Amino acid sequence: MSKQKLSMGNGIMIGACLFVGILIYMFVLGNPANFEHSDEHSFFRFPGGEHPIQGNLMGIMYKGGFIVPILLAINLVVFVFSIERMITLGKVSGTGNVKDFVQSIRGFISNSQTSEAIEACDKQQGSIANVIRTGLSELQRVEKDSAMDKEEKIAAIQKGLEESTALELPMMSKNLVILSTCASISVLIGLIGTVMGMITAFSAMAQAGSPDTVALATGVSEALVNTLFGILGSTLGIVFYNFFSAKVDALTFAIDEAGFSIVQTFATKH
Repeated sequence: MSKQKLSMGNGIMIGACLFVGILIYMFVLGNPANFEHSDEHSFFRFPGGEHPIQGNLMGIMYKGGFIVPILLAINLVVFVFSIERMITLGKVSGTGNVKDFVQSIRGFISNSQTSEAIEACDKQQGSIANVIRTGLSELQRVEKDSAMDKEEKIAAIQKGLEESTALELPMMSKNLVILSTCASISVLIGLIGTVMGMITAFSAMAQAGSPDTVALATGVSEALVNTLFGILGSTLGIVFYNFFSAKVDALTFAIDEAGFSIVQTFATKH
């Protein structure tokens, strides 16, 4: 699949998350049942309108203003792409336990059972098995080539492993940049909403005579709600990004470990 198609698919997914975020903001958080003295037949309202029913969290969240659907979209993006990474990395790992698979491959190689190792790769499937299978196939090929010396054979095996790894790595690390970006911008966008809410609150306090308590409450709600969603999106983004990055590192290490065993065993026995 081309990078252009992947980028287009990611763009559509992010746009869909933004659309869903707007719908949640308008029809769930902005539901008339969440506000005092509201027209139950009107589904569209502005954050500065009716006051939320006391203790109604959805109504309070709605008061966060137009930044809230953006932050909802960011949280949805983190959730959706985390699920995508979980499914993809599960396929990359293959059908069985990665550590057990690598150990079995090392055992086959040390006993010169290359065909059995290739069969194990076919059963395991996934990116790790694909890379190791490429190295084993190259091992079988160079063993039959009497025109190559030992160093050339080792270089050929290493090249096959490196090329196969280079093809599989993008699949493992794909979309991690989206999670890291969401982790970075979520708290910043939330901070914009916080500042806007505080401006509203201080403007209400600065009025001559008695402060406008409704405007003051709206400003404070806007500030706190945006802070909440901003921190939530950033926290989830960081946690999932680090989790999947560690998983990719572990899979890469497993590939390197098996590849090193193939090269070292060949170098020792020839």
